[in-house]
Amino acid sequence: MIRASLFSLMCVMAVPSHASPRPAGPPVVIKKNQVRDLPAIRSGKVLRVLVNQSRNSSAEVQGEPIGVECRRLQAFETYLNSHARDGQKISLKLIPKAKDQLLAALQRGEGDMVAPGEMLDASAARYVDASEPVVAQVPLVVVGVKGERGLRHPEQLSGRTLMLSSGSAADQAILQLNQKLALRKLPPVKIEWVDPSLAVEDVLEMVQAGVYHLTVVEQPIAERWAKVMPKLRIDRTAALSDPGEMNWFVRKDAIMLRGAVDRFLQTYEPPRNQDAAFQTAYKDRYQIHNPLAREDRQRLEKLRPTLQLHADKQKMDWLDLAAVAFKESALNPVAKGGSGATGLLQITPSAAQRVGVDNIHDLDGNVQAASKYMALLRRKFFASPKINERERMAFTLAAYNLGPERVQAMRMEAKRQGLNPNQWFFQVERVAMEQGGKNVVSYVNSVNKYYLAFDQARSSLERPATR
Repeated sequence: MIRASLFSLMCVMAVPSHASPRPAGPPVVIKKNQVRDLPAIRSGKVLRVLVNQSRNSSAEVQGEPIGVECRRLQAFETYLNSHARDGQKISLKLIPKAKDQLLAALQRGEGDMVAPGEMLDASAARYVDASEPVVAQVPLVVVGVKGERGLRHPEQLSGRTLMLSSGSAADQAILQLNQKLALRKLPPVKIEWVDPSLAVEDVLEMVQAGVYHLTVVEQPIAERWAKVMPKLRIDRTAALSDPGEMNWFVRKDAIMLRGAVDRFLQTYEPPRNQDAAFQTAYKDRYQIHNPLAREDRQRLEKLRPTLQLHADKQKMDWLDLAAVAFKESALNPVAKGGSGATGLLQITPSAAQRVGVDNIHDLDGNVQAASKYMALLRRKFFASPKINERERMAFTLAAYNLGPERVQAMRMEAKRQGLNPNQWFFQVERVAMEQGGKNVVSYVNSVNKYYLAFDQARSSLERPATR
């Protein structure tokens, strides 16, 4: 959905509020008895922390903290326990949720505090207090790709489209910028809200690949991810607004918890090497290519009839098959892989035999076998109506890559940990990362991004071929 704020001189004084890109969870019902202050938390021995589910904010890899909030929260746990009475030590329970659902979840009593790892506007949230700054003086900067002309002033965004993840702090800044542009009779900045399966780091990867052209993020986040995405260009002089703050959040009536948080943050110093594990874990992981380059489009056009034929037979979107083909073989029908995997979709002979296809060496047989096998996985393991269609495809991809039994075991472990077993992105994938499944997480993420890139260009990709 592309949303543009069009202003004229007559409407500058009465600007309509922006709609949220998607609903932020169930309605908020605030109950006093849900509030737990520090004594109750110590008594229960668990501090429930609502964290932004993005990998930037809260990821762990095989027990190693990677997200920006992980080490800080570990230090806060140590701080609380250093001031504990006998038997009142606290352990932290992290509860990952979409950024735009964090404050509502806090109000509903689903957690004791929020640690978003990004700027978060709490002005409209009732009974919520922001802590002392976690990080102060945080500008919002424009990020593009090296090789394209950079921006020196935010006004140069006039008429351009910015890709933003749900809950982005840039929303209001762009609204204000558009007011200024309207006064100068310049075209507004447009916002395109990306798919909910993409967090801020995913949007940056799409920018680096050239699928998206521009985004806006907090400068510390841009600087951090530029360490593993070296093609990113950060336009530091094109700040959209005055610098803001990153904060933690608690309920207003959790006075003692708020005091402990503020005292901790006033003295906390992040370790100098805090990004070492992050760089090691994500080196070469965020390296998708633009699948819409001219040569790739030409290859895809030749493959389209076969992909559409078998996708239709299995009630699949042919662009899902196209995305898998781009990841598996770079759209090469004669590609050879390991363990007998072959062809456009790198199907193995054993998987093909499970769906009654013997010849996987020609294009038609390869696509037939792979599409039937994916349909089998979807039907047998992921047919629950509790799984939405994009998540269903994500689970199917994980099973195609790793095997369905291992994916089902990960879902069971996710449920045991209090995660959503029906959501792969940011939920079950956390279990995969714990168990050393970085490859499958990277695989699913890459295919998903290729699909979204193709889907964005669907009308041109499905245009009737010219003779």
